[in-house]
Amino acid sequence: MPKLPPVNARRIIRALERLGFHKHRQRGTSHLIMAHPDGRRASIAVHPGDIPRGTLHGILRDIRVAPDELRELL
Repeated sequence: MPKLPPVNARRIIRALERLGFHKHRQRGTSHLIMAHPDGRRASIAVHPGDIPRGTLHGILRDIRVAPDELRELL
């Protein structure tokens, strides 16, 4: 399986919106909580630069999305 591509916060937010997630709330200015109508949630760190690969895997695990599905959405 190929590695996940480098992804910044803006791209992951757009991909989650395509999956039906919406911006639920933002904690301060650094973390955005995305929610799905079925109850899944993800916390996205909104910082400059790419999201670390391990953090990205954690987000995908929380929202139950396969890495291949994310690659298609990007």
